[in-house]
Amino acid sequence: MTCLLIVAKAPVPGYAKTRLCPPATADQAAGIAAAALLDTLEAALLTPDAHVVVAMTGDLTAAVCGPELSATLDQVDVILQRGSGFDVRLANAHADTAALHPDRPVLQIGMDTPQVTPDSLASAADLLGNGRDCVLGFAEDGGWWALGLTDPLHAKALVGVPMSQDDTGRETLRALTEVGLCPGILPTLSDVDTMADARRVAAAIPRSRFARAVAAVR
Repeated sequence: MTCLLIVAKAPVPGYAKTRLCPPATADQAAGIAAAALLDTLEAALLTPDAHVVVAMTGDLTAAVCGPELSATLDQVDVILQRGSGFDVRLANAHADTAALHPDRPVLQIGMDTPQVTPDSLASAADLLGNGRDCVLGFAEDGGWWALGLTDPLHAKALVGVPMSQDDTGRETLRALTEVGLCPGILPTLSDVDTMADARRVAAAIPRSRFARAVAAVR
C-alpha cells in the first residue's frame, strides 16, 4: 500500500493563493484554495490501495470551508509541517510519513493540481511500485507536482533545492539523480499559480468544487 502525502496550507484569506489577487478578492482566492484542497483530498481518498497523509500548516479555524475541511481531514492522518524552508518542510514531511507508516512508498503531491484523479494517482503509485525507486511529475511552470519515493528518507535530497522557481523541476531531477535515484517521469500537469492557470484547470474539470470557485471570480 502506498502512502499518498498531500502537502497543504490552510486556506486563510490574505495568506492563501494571493497571486490570484486581483482579479480575485482575498476571500475568493482562499475559496479557490479550499476547493482545490477538497477536490484533491476527494481524489486521494478514492484512490485504491492508498493511505492518505496530510502535512498541514496554518490555522484551519480561520480558513474558508474550515468545518468541511476539518471533517474531511478526520478521515486521514494529519501531521504538522516543520522546518524553516519549503525544501526542508518537504523532506521532513516524507520522513514523518515514513515514521508513521514504516516500509511504505510515499507519493507526495500538493494542493495546486485539483485535476488529479484516483486513476492518475493510482497509475503514479503503480509506476513507483514496478521497479522504479522514484517518480517525478513536472509542472508546466517549471516546477513539479508529484514526487514518489520507495524510500521516503531519500527526500532529504530536496534540501537545498530552490523552490517556486522556473528551474525547480530540473534542479529537483538533478538532486535526485545525484543521490543515485532513477526517476520515472509522470505526465506534466498545470498547477495553479495565476488566475490564467486557475481558469485553464477549471475548464478541464467543469463539475468540480474548484471550477465553481473559479467561476465566482469576475
